[in-house]
Amino acid sequence: MTDTVTLSAFLTQQLFISSPSADIELIRLLEAVARSCVRISAGLRQGALAGILGSLETENVQGETQKKLDVIANQIMLDELDQSGTVAGMASEEMEDPVLASGRSGPYLIFFDPLDGSSNIDVNVSVGTIFSIVRAPQAAELAETRSWLQPGRMQVAAGYAIYGPSTQLVLTLGHGVQAFTLDVLTGCFVLTAPRLQIPPTTSEFAINVSNQRFWDESVHSYIQDLLQGSSGPRGKHYNMRWVASMVADVHRILTRGGVFLYPVDARIKEQGGKLRLMYEANPMSWLVEQAGGRASTGQSAILDVVPQGLHQRVPVILGSCEEVENLIQRYCSDGF
Repeated sequence: MTDTVTLSAFLTQQLFISSPSADIELIRLLEAVARSCVRISAGLRQGALAGILGSLETENVQGETQKKLDVIANQIMLDELDQSGTVAGMASEEMEDPVLASGRSGPYLIFFDPLDGSSNIDVNVSVGTIFSIVRAPQAAELAETRSWLQPGRMQVAAGYAIYGPSTQLVLTLGHGVQAFTLDVLTGCFVLTAPRLQIPPTTSEFAINVSNQRFWDESVHSYIQDLLQGSSGPRGKHYNMRWVASMVADVHRILTRGGVFLYPVDARIKEQGGKLRLMYEANPMSWLVEQAGGRASTGQSAILDVVPQGLHQRVPVILGSCEEVENLIQRYCSDGF
């Protein structure tokens, strides 16, 4: 590839040219995230050869059985981020409480899901790492959980790495969405898609149909209309896609469009949803909006939700703008 632009070069350009939110500390933090993802990617490539597949006899704070790589990836992230000297604290989906910087305290907080879709690890299907960065409050406020609970609109950077046939890092600083591909020969991420855009219309949807018996009537009605194809009320054929890795499903939408749904259902109604606001819904929603799509709980924009807890869950609808709008108008009046 000629005229290659590395992640570091791109971030430096943002600092001096086009992004007022970028600064040296943020660049160093994003480079630490990238190093973490390179290390996680290397571990995933080794797989069974490194003895890192399989589950542990432990559960994370979400009550989910941890994979060996969940724990490994989480520690990689903590180590790289802490050593960067750019964060005041770190919060992970795998830990009940946030961790404060052990040395030099930086101006940012970072939330991350170290290995999204880890149930796919043992069958060699794409997984990913999701992250969200906000500005840190005053040092005296860091011990108070509520000071961490900033709405998604307060993000200064967000993105994910997807570990598939190639490893890609997808990023926004609030001025569009860029995708970088890992050059395994140099260990550098190289810009390969300078401005991702989600098509406004789609004929693809992603939902976990195994939960169908728990869905509310509004969800049943929407999916049934799609499955009727050209003879139904939508007047066209739809294809269903589901990877059971939010990173993979959202990456497909950012690449070619679609709509992703994880609604509240009878099984998870009391907890408010399945996906975590701070670690999954906020960063993915910002990426989708920055790429021209829309993200909603069915009642309001996800990025406008005021967090009530570090591990708060919310319903999620995101993807192609016209499809999300149609869904909300026609099916969400009674809740989603």
